[in-house]
Amino acid sequence: MATGVAANRLELLQIADAVARDKSIDKGVVLGAMEEAMQRAAKARYGSENEIRVDIDPKTGETHVSRYLHVVGLVENDKTEISLEDARARNPAAQVDDIIAETLPPVDFSRIAAQAAKQVIVQKVRDAERERHYEEYKDRIGEIVHGMVKRVEFGSVVVDLGRAEGVVRRDEMIPRENFRQNDRIRAYIYDVRRETRGPQIFLSRSHPQFMVRLFAQEVPEIYDGIIEIRAVARDPGSRAKIAVISKDSSIDPVGACVGMRGVRVQAVVQELQGERIDIIPWNPDPATFIVNALAPAEVSKVVLDEDTHRVEVVVPDEQLSLAIGRRGQNVRLASQLTGWQIDILTEAEESERRQKEFSERTQLFMETLDVDETVAQLLASEGFSGIEDVAYVPLNELAAVEGFDEETAQELQTRAQEYIEAKNREMDDKRRELGVTDDVLEVDGVTAAMAASLGEHEIKTLEDLAGCATDDLLGYYETNKEKERVRIEGALESFGLTADQANAIIMDARVKAGWIEAPEEPEAEEETATEEPAD
Repeated sequence: MATGVAANRLELLQIADAVARDKSIDKGVVLGAMEEAMQRAAKARYGSENEIRVDIDPKTGETHVSRYLHVVGLVENDKTEISLEDARARNPAAQVDDIIAETLPPVDFSRIAAQAAKQVIVQKVRDAERERHYEEYKDRIGEIVHGMVKRVEFGSVVVDLGRAEGVVRRDEMIPRENFRQNDRIRAYIYDVRRETRGPQIFLSRSHPQFMVRLFAQEVPEIYDGIIEIRAVARDPGSRAKIAVISKDSSIDPVGACVGMRGVRVQAVVQELQGERIDIIPWNPDPATFIVNALAPAEVSKVVLDEDTHRVEVVVPDEQLSLAIGRRGQNVRLASQLTGWQIDILTEAEESERRQKEFSERTQLFMETLDVDETVAQLLASEGFSGIEDVAYVPLNELAAVEGFDEETAQELQTRAQEYIEAKNREMDDKRRELGVTDDVLEVDGVTAAMAASLGEHEIKTLEDLAGCATDDLLGYYETNKEKERVRIEGALESFGLTADQANAIIMDARVKAGWIEAPEEPEAEEETATEEPAD
């Protein structure tokens, strides 16, 4: 009989060892699952209201079944409590709130209990295995993994990674790429999540960083950190652009990525199903970087608008189709790569637009300043874009225009200021007719023309303006019932304000309305700090 017990203990430990090795989990987890299974069986045998604990010795395999009783002054539940008097009969040192462990005989498993115990152990082992998979792969986000296609479901590919499974969803595949069962596959881990059915390892072959990692494998200088890939833009399976820079001036980053006879870049191209890759040098100067990004097209001129983060690129007429690319691909990838919104014009279009703007400015000066065409053209050609420029520019700058003297400059400035004052009076009358209150004009940055425009958009009081969002002033897009994207006009959209300027107007309105406190001026803080010691 003793031999049988020893054999059972030994078999228990052997089973725990085998399961732990097979599932690559800790042996203690398996023993813990066995303890919980036995504990459930013991509760079924002795009553679920009892507080029963099962311990398995990890060295000998010996099983201990105990019932825990809490020492109390007055027993209310004799299944879980024991009086202090009875406890001291067992252990003279017992005190209230102590726990007395009462040894119970081992439990013989019935067929039903054994089946339930098996389910508990299987579930616990499965949970431990899932947790191990999650812990193993959550720190591997950003790596390339190799696997074998296990099955294809609705366009998504389930990949066997060895000790776990990953999935490449249809939208993360390279277009027109097909995999079959048992095919070898390389993919990029971009996310690992805990889910009810176990950890999900999400893989991608279309992610921009997949290309970055492939280059790091093929180009030792990238792996060593000598060459850095600063930006990537991909149209998966078709074309891509990467921007590279070298930390060592003696190493050409583009040449290193291309390799001898293109061997390095070709290895990446083959993995990406023939995706064409443009490797361009990164540059801290936005204009130079944008010109590089539009390669192979040649660029004649670049005009940056820092406020809107847009750039206007002028190309020779014959280079237009090359700059735009098939279905706009080249300019779209260049925009993604640089982070700038790129507008492309031909030299003819730009010349035509410049002439149109020059003509419009000339006409504006002729009408508002009551001058002849020659004077108006002189102002337009010197870069004066509006009446405000003429009215408020330093007089000596205006007098420096060729053909002007100080008297002429003074007369032009006076006419410009009179025109603006007349326009302001007109706008002020208009905003009064619309019911816009005087306190709206007290907000920093709001002119009479702006106040009139606010009134046209039903923003008539200081509280109305204070309750606006930036989009209410600058405009925004929304989707209508027909799923079309339509533009909603902003109250001050036509005044060319930046988001920061619009936000400053709203915040000042809230301060003046008493909704918030005005931010303290740094000078005021310094004066207070100086005065305190004197007090």
